[in-house]
Amino acid sequence: MTTPLLPYALVVVSFDSSPELRTFFHSLDNSDRRPAEVVIVENGPALPRFDAPQDTPIHVVHRPDNPGYGAAVNAGVSALNSDAPWILISNPDVALEPDTVEKLLAAASGERRIGSVGPALLNPDGTVYPSAREIPRIGIGIGHALFGAIWKTNPWTTAYRGHYGGSIPRECGWLSGAFVLVNREAFDRIGGFDTGYFMFMEDVDLGMRLGEAGFRNLYVPSARATHIVGHATASAQGPMAKAHHDSAKRFLRQRYPGVRYVPARLVLGVGLTVRQWLVQAFRGSRT
Repeated sequence: MTTPLLPYALVVVSFDSSPELRTFFHSLDNSDRRPAEVVIVENGPALPRFDAPQDTPIHVVHRPDNPGYGAAVNAGVSALNSDAPWILISNPDVALEPDTVEKLLAAASGERRIGSVGPALLNPDGTVYPSAREIPRIGIGIGHALFGAIWKTNPWTTAYRGHYGGSIPRECGWLSGAFVLVNREAFDRIGGFDTGYFMFMEDVDLGMRLGEAGFRNLYVPSARATHIVGHATASAQGPMAKAHHDSAKRFLRQRYPGVRYVPARLVLGVGLTVRQWLVQAFRGSRT
């Protein structure tokens, strides 16, 4: 007997993303599973323009103060009028396949204590982005921070990023916040995203806290969505690299506090700083 799929609500975080929203909602119109409600949180200075999904309640929360991604999602969840038990959180620069949401909901409904579910996120060229990773531990973190930018296949980065062959769902430490279905009860119980992260690592922290609360994070490779990467991201690679590594350092301080972990924090902090320089230098050489 097939378990009935529960309804879901959708929260999309935008930053001057009108073209991306049009593409996103076009793919949503073709989806087998439509949301009960849509909230767009606009972090940019002007309200977005888009073609609204057919027959779906939708409203916009305007946050021109730009509180960051996690804070915007929290604001969007708070603004929901429906009591849908699942919330799909998404960037606007994503294109769904018709059965993406249905497969995520089916996987979530068939498992126990699921906190979040994520699809295979594809790059524009069709390759799979490593979107279902492990919580970074000290040993893996050091290796990934020191060698991830210059030796892509090193064992620490491989262990952190995970494996993406096959079609069987697997548990992971965290799922990319670019497109993730979350259990609303679990999300509320842990207080949503940590708003101390402006950009990056808020999804790592969310996955870790869901796990600590007894919930599971599930990667479903048969569900697929393409992450196009919007203009706001593409035009700010340098500042975003710095923000990414600053957030990683914040996560490190929270994950390993106290005197005992001072040496580990120092080594990882140096590794992250070197990695940031390498990433910025490499990207700068391509512009």
